[in-house]
Amino acid sequence: MEITIRPAVPEDAAAIARLHLAVWRETYRELATPDAFRIMDEAFRRARWTATLSEPGRDQLVLLAEQNGRLVGIGAAGAPSLVLFEGRGEIRSLYVDPAIKRQGVGRRLMRELALHLAALDYPGAALGVVVGNDPAIAFYQLLGGRMTGHYTDPGPVWRSENIIFVWDDLTLLM
Repeated sequence: MEITIRPAVPEDAAAIARLHLAVWRETYRELATPDAFRIMDEAFRRARWTATLSEPGRDQLVLLAEQNGRLVGIGAAGAPSLVLFEGRGEIRSLYVDPAIKRQGVGRRLMRELALHLAALDYPGAALGVVVGNDPAIAFYQLLGGRMTGHYTDPGPVWRSENIIFVWDDLTLLM
């Protein structure tokens, strides 16, 4: 399986939104509210990704993993959005097509995002993962992530309880 990783561009927003929605719906089918499923549809996500890619945040990098030209993974990182991340760079998104999970795509995206954060001199990485997303929690633990706390994400529609994972040594992800 040959996977290529490349930076996303604004023209990728529609494809990103489709994959994001598919992965999100599978991941959160037992966790998110019905309103979240109804409101956070493909058009909602396309608008958010278009804005993200057209007006990048501080230190932002959005990466795409492709297999034979087909989008199979999304990873994003940048400046921390929460004080709780204590100045560490934030891994904001990591979504992998369920059809190819456990084949190294998530690990490769995390590696590239960690390299990006290290190049910007962040002292580590942090992210929030929804309580109950057990596969992601196990993945982050496997990569050496350490749980340091909890927070409530107010979200645009759904308030989720999240666990904070941190890596104070970015080489663990490389």
